[in-house]
This record gives sequence, C-alpha cells and structure tokens, in this order.
Amino acid sequence: MTTQSVSSGGSKRSLVIILAVIAVIALILGVLWFAGAAPSFLDSGSHVKSGGHIFRGIVGLVVAAVCGVGAWWTNKK
Repeated sequence: MTTQSVSSGGSKRSLVIILAVIAVIALILGVLWFAGAAPSFLDSGSHVKSGGHIFRGIVGLVVAAVCGVGAWWTNKK
C-alpha cells in the first residue's frame, strides 16, 4: 500500500462529505425560497424584486441535485 492511495482515499471521503453538505444546504434553501420563507439576510442587497424567489428556488434545487449526484458518483468509484 502506498501513501498516495491512502491520502487519495481521505481526500475522496472529504470531497463526498463536502458535496453532501452543500447538497443538503442547497436543498433546504431551495425549498425555503419556493415557500417564500427564506431568511431576510439572503435577500439583502438583491436587485431582483419580483420572481426572484422562484428563480433562486430552482437554482437551489439544481445545485442540490448536482452536488448530490457528484457526491454519489465520487463515493461510487
């Protein structure tokens, strides 16, 4: 066993955890934006006044899906 295979296994696990955490946070924020219950500090400084919640909700769900699939794919290999 080489040190390279050991260190790459640890970084792979870290990447999976980071992607999974981002996916969960993005999913929660996407649902909150769709519900119109996102915290006000997330909207501060925004120039989008109408329809922004739907767009941000869609983006949140897309980011959650991409990160979730990335975590699954990385863990699978």
